[in-house]
Amino acid sequence: MVYNKLGYGFLEKIYENAMIMEFRKAGIFAVPQAPISVYYDDSVIGEYFADIIVDDVVIVEIKALKSLVPENEAQLLNYLKATNKEVGLLLNFGPKPEIRRKVFDNFRK
Repeated sequence: MVYNKLGYGFLEKIYENAMIMEFRKAGIFAVPQAPISVYYDDSVIGEYFADIIVDDVVIVEIKALKSLVPENEAQLLNYLKATNKEVGLLLNFGPKPEIRRKVFDNFRK
């Protein structure tokens, strides 16, 4: 729905804001710019911010690129590895919309 209304050419933040509005209209709990701590040997060594976490279950990473590249998928997988979330969606609001779904089971973390 967001892509159909806005089309291609905006910055990622615009699509993020529109998606948050749509989630709220639908009564779906979604947190924008949710912090993700990265640990190494039980110490926090950095922090990322997921574009959106939906229902505390799904990480949504938004891109506004010509096309997705493997590094975009690696970024989402790293977010999944750093959290207890198992499902992530990579959404590209490029000239042609692209969607990638990634799953990383918690037992492998």
